[in-house]
Amino acid sequence: MTVYVFDSGPLIDLFSHYYRERFPSLWQHFDEMIADGRITSTREVGNEIRGHGDKLAEWFEALKEDRTNVFVIPTPTELEVVREIFSVRHFQAMIRKKRRLEGRPVADPFVIARAKCLENGCVVTTERHTPNAAKIPNVCEYFGVDWTDLEGFMEREQWRF
Repeated sequence: MTVYVFDSGPLIDLFSHYYRERFPSLWQHFDEMIADGRITSTREVGNEIRGHGDKLAEWFEALKEDRTNVFVIPTPTELEVVREIFSVRHFQAMIRKKRRLEGRPVADPFVIARAKCLENGCVVTTERHTPNAAKIPNVCEYFGVDWTDLEGFMEREQWRF
C-alpha cells in the first residue's frame, strides 16, 4: 500500500476547501489513513503550518501527542537523502534566499527524502513539474520518487463523495 507524504500545500488546500462539517466522509477516510500510518509528513511541514492561523493550525494543535506520529522528525537516512538532494547544485534553489534570511522552515527536501525512504512512499504536493526548475516534482523524478497532487491522491485512493 502507498504511504503518502504530504507537503504543506495540499494540507492547506484540504483545510481551506473541504470543511469537516460539509465533507464528513472525506475526513473520515483521511483520519483513518493517518491512524493506519498511510498519511504522514515531516516536522518541517508541521513547522510551516503551525502558525497558519486557521482550521489547519487548529487541527495541528489538536493532534497533541499524535503530532509526532504524523509530522515526524527526519531519520539519519532521510537526512542523508536531503544531503544528496542538495549535492545537486541546481536543486539548491529549493531553499529560496528570502526564506533562508527570514529563518522560515523549508520542508520540500525533507518531504521528498521521507517518501524516498519509505516503502511505497509518494509525495503529495501542489507544485507542478516545470522544465529545468527546482520544484518538488522535478526533484522527485530525478531521484525516482513517486509524486502526485491532491486530486491524484484522491484518484489513486478511488475516493468518491
